[in-house]
Amino acid sequence: MSNTAGDDDLTHGLLHGPPATVAGNAKSRFWIESKKLWYIVGPSIFSRVASFTMNVVTQAFAGHLGDVELAAITISTGVIVGFNFGLLLGMASALETLCGQAFGAKRYNMIGIYMQRSWIVLIGCCLVTLPLYIYATPILKFLGQPDEVAELSGLAAMWLIPQHFSFAFLFPVQRFLQSQIKAHVLAWVSLVVLVIHILITWLFLNVFHFGIVGTVVALDISWWLNFVCLFSYTALGGCPLTWNGFSMQAFSGLWEFVKLSAASGVMLCLENWYYRVLILMTTLLNNATIAVDAVSICMNINGWEMMIPLAFFAGVGVRVSNELGAGNGNSAKYATFVAILHSTIIGLVFCVLIVVFHNKFALIFSSSTVVLDAVDNMAWLLACTILLNSIQPVISGVAVGSGWQSWVAYINLGSYYLVGLPLGVILGLVLHLGVEGMWGGMVFGGTALQTIILGIMTIRCDWEKEAQKAVEKYSSLK
Repeated sequence: MSNTAGDDDLTHGLLHGPPATVAGNAKSRFWIESKKLWYIVGPSIFSRVASFTMNVVTQAFAGHLGDVELAAITISTGVIVGFNFGLLLGMASALETLCGQAFGAKRYNMIGIYMQRSWIVLIGCCLVTLPLYIYATPILKFLGQPDEVAELSGLAAMWLIPQHFSFAFLFPVQRFLQSQIKAHVLAWVSLVVLVIHILITWLFLNVFHFGIVGTVVALDISWWLNFVCLFSYTALGGCPLTWNGFSMQAFSGLWEFVKLSAASGVMLCLENWYYRVLILMTTLLNNATIAVDAVSICMNINGWEMMIPLAFFAGVGVRVSNELGAGNGNSAKYATFVAILHSTIIGLVFCVLIVVFHNKFALIFSSSTVVLDAVDNMAWLLACTILLNSIQPVISGVAVGSGWQSWVAYINLGSYYLVGLPLGVILGLVLHLGVEGMWGGMVFGGTALQTIILGIMTIRCDWEKEAQKAVEKYSSLK
C-alpha cells in the first residue's frame, strides 16, 4: 500500500473545496457537504462494522460451545476488555481534536508527533489497568458472578492481555489516518483482517479444538495484525506529509497531552461503561446466566449497528475539527447539521428492522429457546436504543472535534450515573421490572438526558469563536 503527496492534496481538496456556500443554493450546499462527510463515514462504517464483527464471530463460536462459554466470553470481552477498551479508545480520541485541527490548519508536521505522544500515554494506561485482567476471576466473584462463569471469564481475560496492549498502538494510528481523510485505508485493512480472523477462529475451534482459549487467541492475533498493516502503510510512504519517522519531540508537551487524553478517556469510557454496568446488574436477577446471555445478544446487535453512528461520530469529528482548524466556523456548524440528519435517518431504518424481526435476530448467537424468548421480550427496548443512539454519538463527535471533552465528561457523569443508573436500579430491582426495567431506566433516564444537554450546547455554540480559538492555537506553534 502506498500513497503520494498528490494524493494528500486530493484529500485536502475534498475537505475544503469547493466552498460550502454555493451561490445560495441550499440543495447544492447539502450535496457537497454530504459528499465530504460520506467520503469519511462510508469507509469508517465498513471498517468499524468489520472490526466489531470480529467480536461477534468470537461470541457466535463461543455460543455454540455452550451457555456458560457464551456468558464467559461475554463477560471477558464485554466487561473486562470493554472497560479498558472504552478508556483507551476515549484517550485516543484526543487525536481527533488535535490531528483534525492540525490537518485543517495545514500543520502537517504535528500530526505524526501527536500520534507518537498518544502511544506513550496509552501504553502507560495499559500498564495501570493490567491488574483488571490478572485478577479478573476474584473481581467477578466479588461482583456476584457465578463461580463457574467467573473462573472461565478469568481464564479468557488472561489470554486477552495481548489484545489489551494492541489497543494502545492501534487506536492512535487509526485516528492519525482518519484525520487525514484516509478512512478507505482502514476499510481495506479491516476487510482483510476480518477474513483472516474468521479463518483462524474456525481452525482453532473446529480443527484444533482449542475451546474458549482458541477464540480469544484468535482475537489477539487479529487485533495486532490490524495495527501491523496500518502502521506499515504509514511508515512505508502512505503519509509523506505527516509521518517523518520517530521523534524525541513526542516526549515534549506530554502533560498537556495527558490532560486532554484523560478528559477524552473519561468522556467516552463513561458512555462505554454504562452498558457494561447493565450486563453486571443482570447477575442480580433470577436466572442470571439466561439474563446475561439475552442482554449480551441485544448489546451485540446494538453494538453492531452502533458502528454506523460511531462512524458518524468519527466523520463529524473530522469535519468539525478540520473546518475549525481552517477557521471556517459556519462550515463546522453546517457539517454538524448534515451529519445528524443522515445518522438519524439510518437509525430509523434499523429501528424498524428490529421491530419487524423481533423474534428472529437472536438466532445468530443462540439456539436456546429460553434465551430466544428473553431476547424477543427485549426487542422493543433494543429498537428504542438504536434510534436514540443514532443521534447521541454524532453530537458527541461534534464535542470531540471542538475540544469540549472536559465539559462532556461532567455531563456524562451526571446524566448516566446520577440519573440513569439509579433509575435503572429502581425500575429493575425495587419495582421488580427485571432486566427490561434496568435497561429502560438507563436508556430513557441517562442516554436521553445526555443527548438533550449536548444538543442544547451544540445549538448555542458560537462557531466563529471556536474557529478563531483553533486558528490562534496553531498559528502560535513553532
